[in-house]
Amino acid sequence: MKKILNIEGMHCASCAANIERTLSKEEGIAAATVNFASEKLFVEFDEKVTDLKRIDKILEDLGFKGTLEENKEAGPKDMKDGGKAARLKRRFLLSLLFSLPIIYFVMGPMLGLAVPRLTNQTSVIMQFVLTTAVILASFSTWVNGLKNLIKLRPNMDSLVFLGTSVAYFYSLAVSITTFGGHGELLHLYYESAAFILVFISLGKYLEARAKGRTSEAIKKLIGLQPKEAMVIRDGVEIKIPIAEVLVGDVILVKPGEKIPVDGVVISGYSGVDEKAITGESIPVEKREGDAVIGATINKTGSFEFRATKVGKDTMLAQIIKVVEEAMGSKAPIQLLADKVAYYFVPTVMSIAIVSFIVWLIIGQPLAMALTVLVSVLIIACPCALGLATPTAVMMGTGLAAKRGILIKSGGALEVAKDLDIIVFDKTGTLTVGEPSLTDMIPVKEGFGEEELLRIAASVEKSSEHPLAQAIVSAANERDLVLRDVEKFEALVGFGIKAKLDEKTVLLGTRRLMTENGFDFNVAEPKMAMLESQGKTAMLLAMRDAGVIGIIAVADRLKDSSKQAVTALKKMGKEVYMITGDNRRVGEAIAKEAAIDRVLAEVLPQDKSSEIKKLQAGGKVVAMIGDGINDAPALAQADLGIAIGSGTDVAVETGDIVLIKDDLRDVVTAIDLSRYTLRKIRQNLFWAFIYNVIGIPIAAGVLYPLTGWLLNPAIAAAAMAFSSVSVVSNALLMRGYRPKPTQRGAKAPPPRLRPFQRSRRGSRPPRR
Repeated sequence: MKKILNIEGMHCASCAANIERTLSKEEGIAAATVNFASEKLFVEFDEKVTDLKRIDKILEDLGFKGTLEENKEAGPKDMKDGGKAARLKRRFLLSLLFSLPIIYFVMGPMLGLAVPRLTNQTSVIMQFVLTTAVILASFSTWVNGLKNLIKLRPNMDSLVFLGTSVAYFYSLAVSITTFGGHGELLHLYYESAAFILVFISLGKYLEARAKGRTSEAIKKLIGLQPKEAMVIRDGVEIKIPIAEVLVGDVILVKPGEKIPVDGVVISGYSGVDEKAITGESIPVEKREGDAVIGATINKTGSFEFRATKVGKDTMLAQIIKVVEEAMGSKAPIQLLADKVAYYFVPTVMSIAIVSFIVWLIIGQPLAMALTVLVSVLIIACPCALGLATPTAVMMGTGLAAKRGILIKSGGALEVAKDLDIIVFDKTGTLTVGEPSLTDMIPVKEGFGEEELLRIAASVEKSSEHPLAQAIVSAANERDLVLRDVEKFEALVGFGIKAKLDEKTVLLGTRRLMTENGFDFNVAEPKMAMLESQGKTAMLLAMRDAGVIGIIAVADRLKDSSKQAVTALKKMGKEVYMITGDNRRVGEAIAKEAAIDRVLAEVLPQDKSSEIKKLQAGGKVVAMIGDGINDAPALAQADLGIAIGSGTDVAVETGDIVLIKDDLRDVVTAIDLSRYTLRKIRQNLFWAFIYNVIGIPIAAGVLYPLTGWLLNPAIAAAAMAFSSVSVVSNALLMRGYRPKPTQRGAKAPPPRLRPFQRSRRGSRPPRR
């Protein structure tokens, strides 16, 4: 069972690492992944061994609270991420308000400002009171930091607690000594403690705002769902909440309204704007029999449709699920950052203590050693490491979703950039998947074209194969009366077999004829000619009569296929086509699509073996298919890209799902993966380099050379803005523009063939 929980109480990447490591050790939990950026836990467990109550108890023991995602309604605060950000904003403003007088009295003389002269005692009291107020405003940070220290699971708040508490209580001790008349007002760190907490509060507020913006894509998707639907029940129009819509309900949609759920048009005509779901900018015509998608916008006319999918089964719900899971997944590149984050805080604490002791041993005053201790504790930032990957993955998957591309994991993003070979399935992927009858050639006396079509359509009417539907459609257009057959048998990869008027009839490949003892030499020249034209030619034979004719059908290449292949070649990819058709047909279609390599006469069950052969050469291979029939090959490939047609998005198949049947989206997906990984590397570089440089400087390595020591307040500011800089770099991804693949080019006119007619709706599975 897979569940998503919202986690409250996480303060840094170390918190996320602690949750993951603890849950992973629990019996019955197969996988536990925490996305620190979105503050969600993605957990997969065996409900026979453990349950959500046990998981909640573990989280509670760790100091966190988990809320089941599906039980959490998205209110206005959640939609804008306003709840947490607003609280952090109030905390920052309150801390700033109390710290301003301290800033004025401490920094004023340095800036040449007029500062009232105060006695030592008055100055100490003022700093103590105001700093205490700042600490109380950020007291949750202290509480959380101390709690995790006691549990021996220190996090970022633990570092802040140690740094600020040392500065505060040391200053308090000096203050008491001063009041006792045993010392001068020297080396107080009240302002450091106050400034640190102010900068920490500011950093957390800015980080919360920025993190909220990285998940804008998923929030916009959730916001697409309309709240009500106009349902026709017993002839009466009733407006009901969308949650009450049932499968089978007839729904009326007027111009300008959102379509509430998925369904099929039963009357009316309109143009529907599907851009929010598929990324298609041009409204799509909808008439009787056409599928409509929930959350899309009806632009012109009114129509009625019957609901086919509601609630969590709608296309929008599936997309939200896929995008959320992708945002919560980890790219392999993040593993190093996770390991570093887990050990980061204890390591920093050790460095701080060692630095403190070393400076004391070599004879430096206690005040300097304390400055080093506090600076090291404060400047360290595991948050930047924890945010580097998830923020970029969230932005990348969100950008893809807006373009009708569902990337199901961070791992898929990482694999896509390294692809060497792209393998396209032919039927329904490179071609539209709706073949039409083009030729009927008799090769036996006594059988004319009409009789050939009648026999072929009679035996094919029981099949759902696209080739069969092309033949039956042509017969219906000629108003031919079809006969009943017996013992119909579909022979996968070969053709069909049935009994018509007590005679066995076969329609299919040369191999089918050979295995059943039919001689087709007389038909071979014409077969070869048809196949060289890119047509699928089938032999029609009857027992006692032999091969009686040839039936040829052709499928039209998608307008986007050649553009996509050309763009992939420019990217340096090897492009293959895989098909069950014979080599002549395969090469003819491949030539039209500008593909040089063809894997022909491959049975559906053998496609995965062909993918494995390509991988054997050390190549990274992507398979692109319809997501259902090509499932074994999609699973075998390093990256499976499933084509989603209409509302039948194959979210369970493939690592990437293309909602539209536009193969140029393959190019966009690869380009976007490269762009996202580049951002991840940039983020990780800055996160690592910041800590690698910052911690030694805070420890005082430059002091012997320059006499310069890092001020704890400056360290706090640097730490706070390191996380913000990483998230801001991810937010720059919103300016991404895919490389042009001639989307604006005028599409070539479709090739018209005899007996061709338009068929709409879902494409049936291939043999």
